[in-house]
Amino acid sequence: MTIVETTSSRVRRLADKPWRLQFEHPFVTGIGDGTLDLDTFTWYLAQDYVYLIDYARVFGYLAARAPELQSMKRFSELLASMLEGEMALHREITSEFGISQEQLEATRKAPTNQGYTDFLIRVAASGEFAEAVSALLPCMWVYSDLGNHLLNQGLPDEPHYAQWITLYASPEFVELTEWTKNLLDEYSANAPAAIQKRIDDAFVTCTRYELAFWEMAWTRQTWLDER
Repeated sequence: MTIVETTSSRVRRLADKPWRLQFEHPFVTGIGDGTLDLDTFTWYLAQDYVYLIDYARVFGYLAARAPELQSMKRFSELLASMLEGEMALHREITSEFGISQEQLEATRKAPTNQGYTDFLIRVAASGEFAEAVSALLPCMWVYSDLGNHLLNQGLPDEPHYAQWITLYASPEFVELTEWTKNLLDEYSANAPAAIQKRIDDAFVTCTRYELAFWEMAWTRQTWLDER
């Protein structure tokens, strides 16, 4: 009996190298063992905060473009929960270090962050629905895998890192990832080869951006004219 590879399995296979490299990145391992410099972590949180603003906009695009009501409702709920849930954690942690919500919202995106969010918004606005879901998926899936990987290693003593790991290892976040994978599989199942290629490219590109985001945070990347 021939086993047909699902789209989510295929794109994960195609993105395997940049996926695996994230588990070895010093920023990620530093969260896991508690050795990451806290100033570097708060720098990352500020960049991630403005990233999530645009990520929430992608949910809005997908809610508007969803082919059926159930997905429309779910993406609408995700937009609201992103603004009040995951982003609330960022506000909570950074406030402990004297960074206000206004300062977070005024964060200038680093080059990698700007490129990543511009790509996401473009695909969400003008790509095929399944292609947009494919672009959205790596952020969820990578964080879910990383959270559970780090949790299985044991939580670090640094409470902020333990809180971060616990969020992304939560059953709710795992369920969200599985729902999105299933949505991708459903709406890409009968797509022509040209669209399948765009779905693959979107997933691989965003996985590469996820890896680049850790490096951006690790080096505190700046624009050349700001150095």
